[in-house]
Amino acid sequence: MKKNRIIIFDTTLRDGEQCPGASMTLREKLEIARQLARLKVDVIEGGFPVISEGDFTAVNTIAREIKGPTVAGLARCVPKDIEAAGKAVAPAGKKARIHVFLATSKLHREFKLGKAQSQIIKLAVDGVKRARKLVADVEFSPEDASRTEPDFLIEVCQAAVDAGATTVNIPDTVGWAVPGQFGELIGHLHDSVPEFQSGKAIISVHCHNDLGLAVANSLAAVEAGARQIECTVNGIGERAGNAALEEIVMAIKTRNDVYSGYTCGVATRQIVKASKLVARMSGLPVQRSKAIVGENAFAHSSGIHQDGIIKKRETYEIMDPQDVGWGQTELPLTKHSGRAAMAMRLRHLGFKLTDEEIANVFSRFKEVGDKKKFVYDDDLGALVDGQMTKVPETWVMEYINVTSGNHTVPTATVRLKTAATGRSKKETVLEDAGVGDGPVDAALKAIDRLTETRGSLKDYSIRAV
Repeated sequence: MKKNRIIIFDTTLRDGEQCPGASMTLREKLEIARQLARLKVDVIEGGFPVISEGDFTAVNTIAREIKGPTVAGLARCVPKDIEAAGKAVAPAGKKARIHVFLATSKLHREFKLGKAQSQIIKLAVDGVKRARKLVADVEFSPEDASRTEPDFLIEVCQAAVDAGATTVNIPDTVGWAVPGQFGELIGHLHDSVPEFQSGKAIISVHCHNDLGLAVANSLAAVEAGARQIECTVNGIGERAGNAALEEIVMAIKTRNDVYSGYTCGVATRQIVKASKLVARMSGLPVQRSKAIVGENAFAHSSGIHQDGIIKKRETYEIMDPQDVGWGQTELPLTKHSGRAAMAMRLRHLGFKLTDEEIANVFSRFKEVGDKKKFVYDDDLGALVDGQMTKVPETWVMEYINVTSGNHTVPTATVRLKTAATGRSKKETVLEDAGVGDGPVDAALKAIDRLTETRGSLKDYSIRAV
């Protein structure tokens, strides 16, 4: 493997599933695993085989059916855990990995395990050796590594490598680290264990997002010598989540001036598809403003930004949305949008207007934008129709009140004002109430009586205003 090749270890199906409410069925896990294979991640951690029959079956099925990525199963440094993980990943053959872990920080040693440093080292060595009897690829994680005494951490990692670990993963288990400090720790570890320098073993990192620094810490680790990053799609996981796969991958790709020579094999055009699948299967929706995969990640509503995007996409975008699986850049029309974005949308809809007509429509567009979150194509059409036909106002709605509910007859009270005409400068105010099958039907019936006309509903939709 190339020295600067970054291994992407996906733990969506193991750590990601530990997020409360994110438990998945075998079918759901398998579908996500297939998409991860299409995404071309290097390692899929399918679960923790010993904790349940469901997790064992999931890892075992993934190991049997998914081709391409290495398949890993998690285990404590306990014989029954390691045996279960070994059986679960066995169908993957040479692509099988056992991932053993053991807490090493003083806090965990004293209060969780009740073990001395020497006992921890023996447990780690025994665990790695037992795993190596089952598979050639063994990963060791000193849990809570970022809060472990540095000298002891080096001692444990060296012992694990000597016992046969091919990867040593440094977890920031509780999201305690900050980039500068974490980078120094990884650099010190890299320089202290000869096998990391020779490439006989590699350093991995697994960062949690409790301080919102998981991605930053992971990238700092890469600069310091780490060559595997453990991450999840959409950043899901325990508590505040893990480093987000999509952010890690696109940071390395987009900022190749900083990460010069670093590569990873992820098929980035599969990212959005993976994100949507994980969101659907886990029941955890993606925040609209989430980097890379959020609905707003490539949407521009500011008029200044939209004008820049129209002239040159790179003015306000550092990535091409199509590179991660989105369609073209979106320019949603809001009260912040400028004339250029509105005019471009009108042209797309087939309207051919003069500069004066565009100016008049834009004036009314701003009025609509102040009242709604988005100005839709139907709104634009209505604005243009009103500008082109210039039909004089006959009625102006002054007031409407609707009442509806499970045990209430839908009722609407409407007040209309007749517009002043050339012959009569006097305005007349009329008010009436109506009942119907629903609040809209009730309102329309009241309007029909007031105007002495018979209107028909051409279109109906509900949108936030």
